[in-house]
Amino acid sequence: MANPNTPVIVGVGQFLQRDPESAVEPVEMMLKAAALAAADADAPSLLTRLDAVGVVRGLWRYANPARYVADRVGSPTAETIGTPFGGNMVQKMLQGACVDVLAGRKSAVLLTGAENGNSQAKARKRGAKLAERACLGDYDRLVEDDKPMAGPAELARGIRRAVQVYPIFENAIRYARGESIDEHRDRIAALWSRFSRVAAVNPHAWLPAEMDAGSIRDPSSTNRWVSFPYPKLMNANNAVDMAAAIIVCSRAFADEHGVPQHQRVYPWAGTGANDHAFVSDRDNLHTSPAIRLAGARVLDMVDLSVDQIAHIDLYSCFPSAVQVAAHELGIPEDRDLTVTGGLTFGGGPLNNYVMHSMARTVELCRQTPSSCGLVTANGGYLTKHAIGIYSTDEPERDFQYEDVQPEVDRTFKRASVVDHAGSANIESYTVMFGDGRPVVAHASCLTPDGTRTFANCADAALLEAMTHQEFCGVAVTIDGAGEFRPTG
Repeated sequence: MANPNTPVIVGVGQFLQRDPESAVEPVEMMLKAAALAAADADAPSLLTRLDAVGVVRGLWRYANPARYVADRVGSPTAETIGTPFGGNMVQKMLQGACVDVLAGRKSAVLLTGAENGNSQAKARKRGAKLAERACLGDYDRLVEDDKPMAGPAELARGIRRAVQVYPIFENAIRYARGESIDEHRDRIAALWSRFSRVAAVNPHAWLPAEMDAGSIRDPSSTNRWVSFPYPKLMNANNAVDMAAAIIVCSRAFADEHGVPQHQRVYPWAGTGANDHAFVSDRDNLHTSPAIRLAGARVLDMVDLSVDQIAHIDLYSCFPSAVQVAAHELGIPEDRDLTVTGGLTFGGGPLNNYVMHSMARTVELCRQTPSSCGLVTANGGYLTKHAIGIYSTDEPERDFQYEDVQPEVDRTFKRASVVDHAGSANIESYTVMFGDGRPVVAHASCLTPDGTRTFANCADAALLEAMTHQEFCGVAVTIDGAGEFRPTG
């Protein structure tokens, strides 16, 4: 007999606003996305029967936007759920909602989120400040507490932003693969060109146009250097006004509200795990034990191989994140690895991107009944991970979730030091640009005993050389205050 508490996604909605003159603030964008999700379920009235509303943390200043959304849609008694920052939080929150629905603690949950980076950027240019309502109060519950993302060794060298860390991962990938700088840049530009090709056929993409690899690889007036080896078009595009919403409920609730069977997509299984919290603690900079272990476990739970997954979205803030995930999951890079076009072309509404990738996965599963989709989510610096599998077919076993953190915690943890004086080898690095020129290099270095430390360099000639010559593996001397120079 079918379980009435089986969780099912019944509605998804994506809302984009491109005209700043008619733009509304993020919480109003959430309401528009929620209305689209309810219409998608062919059951607008279900928004008045919600047991919970979850909102993914954004750059806005609202204290509790979930309460405002719950009140406006007609579910004033719904529990309000919030998250810390992290691109994994959408999927983690959905997985928690599925566990609650399956246990009978909830019947219907709305998840939503929004960012208005495009409107904000245009307002700053004209010296204006956008209005934002208060949305006061505290969430009833947080998915988890906020935690620091960078450790003392990184922070001492000013390394605290994604645009500094992910290119360090990228150069480590190149060195581990034994590629030349030109070979590597050609390969990742071709990868990103394939992402743009997917965006071109995604009706919800922010930049729905295919771009050739050369235009993505080569710096230009519209594709400035950001951090070697990434020009602008290899970075997440946060200047977007995008909102999304997902409604998950029990089978019984869907039946009660007349949701058509062809609209239903079932979450089959989910896993989660975090790599060692600080980059300085990790064994190396080109793999992810958490993705490997969580990915293997979720596929094992549903008895599928990656070859049997039709729709794949690997979290794509930067090319390095995609390559690491593809490697750990055993997915060939020449497959389509996104359903949206990724955070560059599909659009990168910060922590809420995965709500768009899950919504698009739901649409694609419906278009090809009985197919399966796999979505990965990533927060921090390739740190926090959540992986989910979805299908229009009912699962053979009700929704399964497993946290594989204990296995990850048993993996090697490297020692680090803030200040090192003496010899070391560059493990990986990046060169940061400002006003079109290189301004500083950040290098992850290993000391003779294998301890990791970070060091910087601002020598103009050396910075220029580091963008054309391989500096991974180069011997350096660090002065004890965080500055490095090549030995000899």
